[in-house]
Amino acid sequence: MRYRVVYKKRFNQSGGEADSPPSYLNLADGVVAEAEFVERFEPPSLHVEEDMEEDDAFLSLGSEVWEYDVVDGREQEFRDAVTNTGMAIEVERVEEVEDLPALGGQ
Repeated sequence: MRYRVVYKKRFNQSGGEADSPPSYLNLADGVVAEAEFVERFEPPSLHVEEDMEEDDAFLSLGSEVWEYDVVDGREQEFRDAVTNTGMAIEVERVEEVEDLPALGGQ
């Protein structure tokens, strides 16, 4: 089963990464077969100069998206661990390519 997780991502005033959200994910061995980084969204307060203004440094949250291949039968354990990070904004099951119907009914 494949899951997409959107985490809160903190940035420092100069636009550098202040944390690594997946590092908060505390899982037993064998729950995740593979983890893949998808994309990162910088905070809207980061200006063209790649530096936050003094008055909007408190707006330092962006997001980071990861996809995980979770071993069959361990889905609830994975979802519970994601919730316990306190960093997850969204968790959703992603349909795998072989689960999708063929184009044109083939």
